[in-house]
Parts: sequence; structure tokens; C-alpha cells
Amino acid sequence: MGFIERLKGDIVYLKGALRTLRMTTPIAKNPTRVFPHVIDELAERHGDAPALIGVRETLSYRQLGERANRYARWALAQKLAKGETVGLLMPNRPEYMAVWIGIINAGGAVALLNTNLVGLSLAHCIDVVEAKHVIVASELMDALATIEPQLKCKPKIWLHGEQGDKTKARARIDSVVDSLSGAPLSGAERRPLTIEDRALYIYTSGTTGMPKAANVNHYRVMLASFGFAGIMNTTSADRMYDCLPMYHSAGGLAATGALLVNGGSVVIRERFSAREFWDDVVRNDCTLFQYIGELCRYLVHSPPNANETRHRLRLACGNGLRPDIWQEFKERFRIPHILEFYAATEGNVTMFNFEGRPGAIGRIPWFLAHRFPTALVRFDVEQEQPVRNAQGFCIACAVNEVGEAIGKIVHDAKRPGARFEGYARKSEDDKKILRNVFEQGDAWFRTGDLMRKDESGYFYFADRIGDTFRWKGENVSTSEVQEAIARFPGIVEANVYGVPVPGKDGRAGMAALVADGEVDLASLREHLVACLPDYARPVFLHIRSAIEVTSTFKQKKLDLVKQGFDPSLTADTIYFNDAERGAFVRLDPALYARICAGEVRL
Repeated sequence: MGFIERLKGDIVYLKGALRTLRMTTPIAKNPTRVFPHVIDELAERHGDAPALIGVRETLSYRQLGERANRYARWALAQKLAKGETVGLLMPNRPEYMAVWIGIINAGGAVALLNTNLVGLSLAHCIDVVEAKHVIVASELMDALATIEPQLKCKPKIWLHGEQGDKTKARARIDSVVDSLSGAPLSGAERRPLTIEDRALYIYTSGTTGMPKAANVNHYRVMLASFGFAGIMNTTSADRMYDCLPMYHSAGGLAATGALLVNGGSVVIRERFSAREFWDDVVRNDCTLFQYIGELCRYLVHSPPNANETRHRLRLACGNGLRPDIWQEFKERFRIPHILEFYAATEGNVTMFNFEGRPGAIGRIPWFLAHRFPTALVRFDVEQEQPVRNAQGFCIACAVNEVGEAIGKIVHDAKRPGARFEGYARKSEDDKKILRNVFEQGDAWFRTGDLMRKDESGYFYFADRIGDTFRWKGENVSTSEVQEAIARFPGIVEANVYGVPVPGKDGRAGMAALVADGEVDLASLREHLVACLPDYARPVFLHIRSAIEVTSTFKQKKLDLVKQGFDPSLTADTIYFNDAERGAFVRLDPALYARICAGEVRL
């Protein structure tokens, strides 16, 4: 990148950063003003203007404020102590936001429960936050009822919605709150709150074990709302299309709060639908949408829709748009600007790609580096730990060298965003803190993500720790292999992982593939030979009809890794990359046995 181009990029970044700082700087200066107070102000200012637009209901700013105040009075009536937790298990809808705004206004904390969880995972999420109450939508009551006897914290269950014939009689919270006043809380009713008090628990995805409940204080709720308002430059004329889960930060805070604080509207869809996406966007006259994970890939692989270029979108904002589809997504759907960012709910590493540089997750320009100390350190994939030098300190990565991204933990009242807020279970905190990194006594937040930084300072995602594996003495990036496979015609989706092979060091590469027809395996092999070094090419292919993902479109790998390449454990077809034949051949029990016995060269 030349000097002029770099200067232009710095100017674009500076404009975005100044907008964001202008929106967020007042937060720490007024520590007793929290998000529910902002909602009361917005209700007064915007009145009957639409705030949250859903299928079941639409709430104006005044109605949102009133509904939230009713939930606050419900919490006070239950004598919910400051900091005590209410679990919320409800699909996306405007009411969802009113519930948690009201409860945190009364001093409680709300655990935003993943609506896809069942069994032990759901029980764990409720118990780990010691919920006193759980509010559950009637359509999700069956999932909760099955684990209710196992709950250690024994919360009171409140049903929202009509009770079915088979439903045990429950207290109806929607009926109770309807009878309460929607006026702003009086001085006598208000509990003293500051931005340091806990507001929410938001859970990690649980792709590598049980979900962890991340602490989200009032500051972070304000930061997500006002910060993204500055980042996206929202106005009262904007409409956000939000089809992401509201129990996560992107769909529940960034996509909603960023519009509300500037008087805009949020169109809430219960769940993502590639088939209905563009029709929804056009019908609701949306100007923005928030993406995450592989959502954009699903749109790229969906059939043409007459509305896919008739929209009025000015910006798509999110994280996880992969380089191999970036340009296709932008050009096919005529997206004027893509704003990719990187952040963690509980962490302190944040970066933005204001310039729309394809594939980059962001950068931290020189004029902001002192405010956001971030580093990449060399990483040992086998040990899953950063490499240390003879003095015991970590080693900073060179340009374009892949390492773990870390952010320095700073305890400064003027910089609350530089802290690591941790989890409900404190024993999990230490796993995310790296100590004595570059000097004795320093502490850095571990993102768990491997990245590289180019000559111009742009960061690029490489892999999640645990996904990269070693084969033939080399590190294999699953993301790199996935992107190479995805470029082959007819491949809809690929999930790459390493599987152990008896008698072999490391893990052999395996790719689960979804295609839109028959896969030309000979041509695919030629493509992979041209794109990837020998050690990175998949040894096994698993042809599937679909690949399981989390609610935030992260691919699930644990079950696939456990299954390995044993053809007897699946009804799907598995192929072996036979080096001697120079072809992918079908893996049957006899060939599997020969590979396990070490009789076949890999």
C-alpha cells in the first residue's frame, strides 16, 4: 500500500473513530446513566415513532419504555435483590428487549438463554448464573420442563404466552405485567445503578464444551449501543434488519441499541431465512443489516431473488465474512459498503475495517494504538499455548506470521473497555488471561483466535485455536483449506478438521462437504493440488447433505471429529485421497482397516 492510499485509509478510519469516540466518551463521564434511563429519554423524545418492528408486535419508543417499566415493577414486586439473576428463554421479538431492559432497570441481571439449548446444556446455563426466576415463552416450555427437576438453583418459572392443554399451570408473567404501571420509575422505586453493575449474562457458543456465561455490565451495554451507533453512523432515518439471535451481542445489543439511541427502527425477524431475506429487507425498507458467521455465504449460495438488488441498503455490518466470498457478496447484491469488525463480548480486543478492505477483519491505526494495545504472539499449535523465549516471555509475531491475538488488560476507571469482565464461574477466568507476556506482571486477554497482520497493519483471521492442527510436521489452517475448497464450482459448504490416524503423528485433514450436485472428484483433486501444499490437502472427504451449525452459523465439529474417518459410523460416503492412484477413492471397511494397520501410504 502506497503512502497516498494509506493516508486516505487513515482519514476514513479517523472519521469513523471520531464519530465513535464522540458517542462513547460521555459514558464513563456520567456513570449513573445506564441504558434503561436512555430508553426513558428516548420514549419522551420520539414518542410514537416505531422502535422495534416484529411479526407478533411492534413497539413504538413510548410503548417500549412503558413495557420495560412494567417489567421493572414486576422485578421489584418479586423483591429481586440487586445483582440477582432472571433467566430469559424467548425467541426474537420486540417484547424480548423490553423484558431485559426493565429487569436490569430494577437492579437485576438477565441471563440471555440460547433458545436452541435442551437437556444438560440448558440446565447448566441456568444453574451457573444461579437464576432466581426464569421467564420462558410458551412455545419453549417443553424444553424447560424436561430439565426443571434437575435444576440445582430451583428458580420460579414464569410462562409468557398461552398455556397449552399439556402445560402444567404456571404463573403468567405477561398477564401480571399488564396490570402494572408503565410510567417511569419514581425516585423512591429506583435502585442506585452505575455502569459498573452487572446487567446481563451472554453465553459463549459452546462449540468446545459447555457454554460460558460472560459478565456484561451496564458499561458494555452502553458501549455496544452507542459505539455501534457511531461505527455505523446511524440516524433516525435508518432501519436495521436484524435476523440474528437476540441472546447474543451482535443481534441483541449492537444491531438494536445502535439504532435506538439515534431514533432509528429495528426490524426483528425470529430467525434467519435465506429464501425470505431480500423480500423482508425490501418490504420493510431497511437501510442496514447485521451479519455474523456464514450468513453471507448462505445468501451467496441461494437462488436469485428479484429483490436482491432492489433494496435501499447502504451498509452491511458484522463479523465473519470470509475473503473467498467477500467480492461476490458485495457485487451480486450491490452492497454499497461492508463494515467488518472484530470484538468479543467479554474481552478487550476490538478492531474495525472502516475502509471495506476485502477479507480484513480490521486494523488499529497508529493514532489509536495506545488506546487499544493489541498484539499477536507466536503460538504452539500442539501445546495450544503461546511460545516463550529463554527469558520466559512471549514472542511477538513478524509481519504476516500467524499467532494468537491478545489484548492488554488495563485497570483504569477512565478506560473500562480495556478490562476483561470474566465469567459467572470465576474458575474459567484464568484460562483466558495470559500473564507475564512481555514483562513481569503484565496480563493480557486471550482471544483464542489465530490471526496475521500484513505490512499495512490489517489483521486477517486465520483460525480458532483448536481448529488448526499439525500434519506432516506443518500447521494446517482449517479456514485456509475451507476457503480453497469453497472456490471449487458446486461446493456449497465445507467444514475442515483434523482426525487422528493410528500410528501417525498429528492429525490428518478431513473435509465434510455439501454440494449442489455430484462432485467431480478428479477435478476437485486437481484444484486442491493447485491451491494447497501437500500437507494441507484433505486426506479424507465426507460427502454430506448438510453441515450442522450453531445459532450464530459457526460450524459444529466435535461430533465429526469423534466420528473420524470410520465408514461404519455414518451412512454418508467417505473418500480417501489415495496418493498411489492419484485419486479420491471410496473408503470401505477393508480400506479403513488397511489404513489403521499402517499398510497404506498417506
